[in-house]
Amino acid sequence: MEELKETLQKWQQVFREKGLDLMVMRFHEKRALLYVYRKSRLIQDLSCRETREILEAEGYVYEQYLQALVCLKERLLSGEKFPHEIGLFLGYPREDVKGFMENKGRNCKCCGCWKVYCNECEAKETFRKFKKCEQVYAQLYSGGRPVKKMIVAA
Repeated sequence: MEELKETLQKWQQVFREKGLDLMVMRFHEKRALLYVYRKSRLIQDLSCRETREILEAEGYVYEQYLQALVCLKERLLSGEKFPHEIGLFLGYPREDVKGFMENKGRNCKCCGCWKVYCNECEAKETFRKFKKCEQVYAQLYSGGRPVKKMIVAA
């Protein structure tokens, strides 16, 4: 556990230099669930009225982004039910997160990185771009490029 914490502190520094942050959401045995995010983007997303309404309906009370993250972390740790609103923290379209929650994961138009309830064509194009990006990064990593050099600065 100490080794993991030391490693995470080193990565937090690397990420901060690139405009990213890292938060440990949960530890389980020898594993950790990490949330890596761009603070500026998260603040923008969480200040949106529609996002706030969805989160408030799920019991979130926050003025600052860190308060919302703490609430998400507590919901993940509680284990009561999976917090599907996590999609709002991952940059998924609000309409799709809301659609997933309302439909309990059923009746989607298509599936990719998330289940799509609106804007199917746009989502499919995004999934295609993500897949291409994943392939490029996997190829670079396999070729010996260090992760530090692949992080895009904000």
